[in-house]
Amino acid sequence: MNFPFYIAKRYVRSKSSQNAVNVINFITFLVTVIGSAALFIVLSGFAGLKSFSLSFSNTFDPDLKALPATGKFFSVSPEEEAELAQIEGLAFYSKELEEKVYLKHREKGHIAFIKGIDTNYTHVTGIDSTLLYGTWRINSQEAVAGIGITNILGLTINQYQNPLVVLALKPGKGSLTQKSLKTKALVLSGVYSVEENLDKKYVFADLPSVQQLLEKKANQVSGVNFKVQNVAQLAAVKSKIAAVFGNKVILKDRQELNSTLHRMLNTENLATYLIFTLVLGIALFNVVGAIIMMILDKLQNLKTLYSLGTTLKELRRIYFMQGVLVTGLGGFIGVVFASLLIWSQLAFGWLKITPSLAYPVEYQWINVLIVFGTIFILGIIASKIASSRITKKMISI
Repeated sequence: MNFPFYIAKRYVRSKSSQNAVNVINFITFLVTVIGSAALFIVLSGFAGLKSFSLSFSNTFDPDLKALPATGKFFSVSPEEEAELAQIEGLAFYSKELEEKVYLKHREKGHIAFIKGIDTNYTHVTGIDSTLLYGTWRINSQEAVAGIGITNILGLTINQYQNPLVVLALKPGKGSLTQKSLKTKALVLSGVYSVEENLDKKYVFADLPSVQQLLEKKANQVSGVNFKVQNVAQLAAVKSKIAAVFGNKVILKDRQELNSTLHRMLNTENLATYLIFTLVLGIALFNVVGAIIMMILDKLQNLKTLYSLGTTLKELRRIYFMQGVLVTGLGGFIGVVFASLLIWSQLAFGWLKITPSLAYPVEYQWINVLIVFGTIFILGIIASKIASSRITKKMISI
């Protein structure tokens, strides 16, 4: 067995004759356990919040989406649709036409977006699963709106005598008059609920009806949504779709469609990690003080070992390895304790945001590695600083 490691292991397990040294060692070990547990819990909490936030976009957004490279609209020819149908790995595609409109119901009004969709839209997104009440029935007379819109306008489903009125500007230039507006009456068949901002943003209607309202041709759309058979094929399918449309569209995957949200979540996660690492680094410098106290307490032993032929380098290595063992063991126990808390939250949901919604957490092995890596690096630095305090002058008899 390696001699410095053997002595360091004995020092970790043995108690000092000085009670104050034992207390300092215990506090150092406890700080390491609490710090590593806190870091792992925070990282798991942020991982859960990230997944929870992105679950909205996973429901609302497709795997891939084609958007116009210039302007707001582009055309999809029958030949291009035939080519899309032949792409291997592409499960479904759906055309949409989106535009900002003014919604009116009785004396109330609201600015939102009307989105004309075809029958394949529910195959490329999971939007129909977000239905709060009513049915997902979209045709020339019926539509589906968000709960936020219905609350603002005082709407409910199946109001045939008082339908929702959609006002859209006609294409062209000139002063705004009554003749510049086109209207369309729609009866809500269902109401969806995803997230507050999205619930106030969209009314889903029939694509041909929206094209007629906006005075667009039958092949004019604002986007095409795609569902791939296997996410692993996403890059290959994306390149094939790009070859069909050429330069007139920009293809974006789900992450690119929500790039701002992803950047915000990643920045928050990094900032929190750095703050907790700083706190943990400060706390782990207790290891420096504890090892120095151990050096002073075991000074006579050091002199004996040195007189028996142990080199200065080996003596320093003893206390260096002691510090690494203390921080490593403390980090391991802290991660185990934190893992039990995370698993209990996943199993029982004892910590809740609302009475019906448990605080989202996610157990990820990458977070285990991050915590161990952080503890290990900080432990090496602290142990190196402390062990370097042993000098030849100190142990000379």
